[in-house]
Amino acid sequence: MALTLQEFTYSLDPKTLPRIIQIQSGIYFQGSVYEMFGNECCLPTGEVIKIIGLNISKLSAEIQKEGPGSKCIELPLDYPGLFKIVADSEAYYTIGDIVKSLHICQNRLGQPVFKSTVDITLSNDTIQQGETIMFTSLGERSSEQFVNTEVMRKDKKHTFTLPLSQQGEFYECEDDQFYTLSEIIEWKLPKGRKRAVNLAKTSAIKEFTFCELPENFKGELTLTPVYELQAVMKFRKDIVHIPSSLDVEVIDVTDKYDINSFVQPLSINDIFNRPGNNFPIVAEIIEGPEHTVESLKFLKSCKEVIIHQAFQAKRILASEIRSDAQKHFLIPCTYNGKFKRRPREFPTAYDLEIAKSDKEQLHVVATKAFESHYEGLETVFVGDQFLVQHRKTSEVIYGGTQKMVEALACERIEGKVYEPVLIPMCMEGGFMEVIHDKKQYHISEICQKFHLPFNVKVAMRDLSIGEDILATMLGLHLEEEITEPCLLITPLKNLSECWEIPVNRIKMSLQLLHRPDKGTEPPPVKTVVEEISEDCYYTLRRYVNATLHPPPRPPKKPLQPPSKSFKLEAPQPKRPDAPSSPKSPHVNTLKPFKPIKVVSPELKNATPQYEFMKITATESNLQKVRSSEKLTKEEDDDGHDYEYIDQDEVEDIRKKFQEKHTENKTNYKQKTGNQYEEHM
Repeated sequence: MALTLQEFTYSLDPKTLPRIIQIQSGIYFQGSVYEMFGNECCLPTGEVIKIIGLNISKLSAEIQKEGPGSKCIELPLDYPGLFKIVADSEAYYTIGDIVKSLHICQNRLGQPVFKSTVDITLSNDTIQQGETIMFTSLGERSSEQFVNTEVMRKDKKHTFTLPLSQQGEFYECEDDQFYTLSEIIEWKLPKGRKRAVNLAKTSAIKEFTFCELPENFKGELTLTPVYELQAVMKFRKDIVHIPSSLDVEVIDVTDKYDINSFVQPLSINDIFNRPGNNFPIVAEIIEGPEHTVESLKFLKSCKEVIIHQAFQAKRILASEIRSDAQKHFLIPCTYNGKFKRRPREFPTAYDLEIAKSDKEQLHVVATKAFESHYEGLETVFVGDQFLVQHRKTSEVIYGGTQKMVEALACERIEGKVYEPVLIPMCMEGGFMEVIHDKKQYHISEICQKFHLPFNVKVAMRDLSIGEDILATMLGLHLEEEITEPCLLITPLKNLSECWEIPVNRIKMSLQLLHRPDKGTEPPPVKTVVEEISEDCYYTLRRYVNATLHPPPRPPKKPLQPPSKSFKLEAPQPKRPDAPSSPKSPHVNTLKPFKPIKVVSPELKNATPQYEFMKITATESNLQKVRSSEKLTKEEDDDGHDYEYIDQDEVEDIRKKFQEKHTENKTNYKQKTGNQYEEHM
């Protein structure tokens, strides 16, 4: 039975590809035009085509106007925004309907959540009406398909298997996550249904002047996909793209033709999933990537390559240290440049507790004063130095009442004296790391010796790279180590080069040809530092951290100060008798503690605000403390232009504060009297 191409597309299950169709009623354009704008638009009657892929070429977005009627616009697939999904109000009546409509897999984005309006009775338990059911994966037993589900009850996870034949009345649950348009297309567009979304946030909207979406639009959009078929023909090697709206009729003749008589293009993801004994193999690039870095321009159509192996490559996700628009990078472990350490900023005491490490003592200097409202916990002054130890629960007096609070145990450094103190975990001060380490490190050494996140600057660029983009950065924030699937590829015409090709971020099609000559060993891998987009950066962070739980929020500071508390007046006071900074803190005398790798997203980009009012003589010195704002772009020939907070600079800050505010400190101590001495 003949179907229109549109009807065939909507009935097509991507899991059944490839399929072979025959054109029953063709379409022609005047002048025998065969291709327009990269899409096939002329298919003669009788043509036999092998369908190998189904893509969404664009989205039709329906905007509900005030009053009757609506407006439809085209939404580009790379529209730079985040969306919230509106739960589908239409019910599903079997588990099989849900499985056919939505993409269900072990990936977190492929795990929809539903509620049933009726109890579901199983052999060993009952899923109650209204309980949230998460569909985690598909399975098969004795030729019968089922879906694995999870139900949370009192913070405890219960697992069930539901057959696809299970009947009921299932409604999609509200989703509080934000998604890019590409994620919605891949994971959240139900087949045969429209998807309503709310636009939550946009960025770089001025670049998309061709988009008809009203400015500052905050309403609801109803998305309808427009599909495009990928196909190959008997007498053509390249992949053709056929819009599903083409006015032709087709019939499915898969059972009547030999699929192997067509070209067999494979995606790099298909090749990656092949058994390891299939490698090495020579392949021909049928369709190269649209966009790639300059060094990978050899990935063009009709070029032969040797695929040596499929493997998981390690990358370091890094961001440029700056307050405005940041650049993001993926740095391979083969990067041969050297880094030197840069100080980290910590907006709160809570950040210090997260950043402490058992590799070395965390040494910080306070860049902002903080008044403690608790009797038993220290007030912090600008220029105070601390060695961070561990979190501790302490009994304090607040407003005349004893209570237990979370505090951070530290040692305050005053000359050669190390005084044990407790500072409030809720303090909203500011700290800057003091670095004693002047060494240079390869990126592999940093990953082995330190815990990420970590701040660095390129001290010696990678000479094997023509243009090292990292060397121009004033500072880099190394965030975390990730792994991504890659193919190791060598161009057949240049056997001296070997490249790691990321499977998930490069799209191209290849045809496998034959085994290479014996003794063809891969040469050393070329280094490619890849700059990634903001969308790609947040997508990688989301996938990497999907199984990690963020640390708890820091405790809140008291709502009301106690009646006897004192108040710091501007200019902020400085502790008397400013001592000299130690040259080597007694690191080994402290107990080791367990490092925490996860940094709270809310605190990651926070920047301490300096409140040095009416202090002009010391502002230039305090800018040295914030060395991340004052790094120079120049490098010395010997690569030893270290930029770190020196102890002498901290001492200079202390002395200038002391000289500037001697009178203020005296008045302050007289005003607070014995209460100040008790706190000390």
